Amino acid sequence: MRKEYDFSNAVKNPYARKVKTPVTIRLDQKTVEYFKGLSEQINLPYQTLINSYLTDCAQRGLKPNISWK
Repeated sequence: MRKEYDFSNAVKNPYARKVKTPVTIRLDQKTVEYFKGLSEQINLPYQTLINSYLTDCAQRGLKPNISWK
């Protein structure tokens, strides 16, 4: 192994994923179970499924319908 490597002609990996921001979020247990069950049906990790769903909502500009009693 070399002591130093020359990366001056290196090319950025075009297939590298965009960096995602790690967050902590509290979800209802039933919501997590729903997405875990759905993820098994479509063979996709549940966190990826939740991210895809939220991304779709954001792109479509959907807003939650919340009414407080």
